Amino acid sequence: MALAVVAVLAAACETNLPQSTTVIEGSHNATLWVPYRMVFILAAIVFVAVMALTVIFSITYRERPGRTARQFHGNTRLEIVWTLIPIIIVTLISVPTVNAIVAEAQPIAANALRVDAIGHQWWFEFVYLDEKVTTANELHIPEGREVAFNLKSVDVIHSFWVPQLAGKTDMVPGHVNDIKFTALRARPEPYLGQCAEFCGTSHANMRFRVFVHTEADFAAWLKSAAANGANPASALEKQGQEIFMRSACIGCHTVQGSAAAGKVGPDLTHVGSRTTIGSGILVNTPETLEKWIANSADVKPGSKMPPMAKSDGGALSKEEITAVAAYLSGLK
Repeated sequence: MALAVVAVLAAACETNLPQSTTVIEGSHNATLWVPYRMVFILAAIVFVAVMALTVIFSITYRERPGRTARQFHGNTRLEIVWTLIPIIIVTLISVPTVNAIVAEAQPIAANALRVDAIGHQWWFEFVYLDEKVTTANELHIPEGREVAFNLKSVDVIHSFWVPQLAGKTDMVPGHVNDIKFTALRARPEPYLGQCAEFCGTSHANMRFRVFVHTEADFAAWLKSAAANGANPASALEKQGQEIFMRSACIGCHTVQGSAAAGKVGPDLTHVGSRTTIGSGILVNTPETLEKWIANSADVKPGSKMPPMAKSDGGALSKEEITAVAAYLSGLK
């Protein structure tokens, strides 16, 4: 028992928690933590007070030989006190709560970056409305500048959640929710986000990353992201491009500047520059791309991308898949 208690306490000392809401890196998270902190403090006070009174009363009024229990039939003073205490607690909670609601209801900043975030089973699509840029599963934003999201879904209810930057907000089919926040600082490593509303077989594998850049670095990324897909740099990549363009791939995926204009799956114009594939579940390498192309459901149960390998009922040989993976890796 003692070891179990020690293990639980030791777990609370862990500092590398990329999805901890207690690490405040965004304005929305900072706003939410004001009422959360008040609730936590008041709850702790009530807990300690109730436990202390329980112990005191248990000792003071315990049954003893020769002592007759006394019955109390009402005490106006006590009744007033325990009626006032909840009123005071709720009032104390309501003040920061109302302030947070008012703060979040403010109009979008004039220079805000506007993004449509669209949930699919099981991946995220991000459309930069003013810049006409579309990407998938990796969101890039500037530090110190408000980002306003329209949250949408094309199939079932999903949820947009980046614990260190912003609170959970649902993405509902046929309805547009919104959320806005400002990332407080740029950093090399991404912030981790995920769907936080059960949405089917691969709900737990529906993840995304948020990269926060300086304004200069974000402008450079945006310029690169707006460009057409790169031309093949090797004979293998050229072969992969030819196979890709004559296969079923172009019915689902877009590569800007080419004949591929599908809108069912993720935009692949710059897929080679992404750090992960499969909505954050695989590191992006030619080898993992081959595995994904061959049969994505082997990696991500329920994946709606059909298998492409002949061995799994698809149309491509192993050599052709290797060539396609090389082509996609070169799209940077």
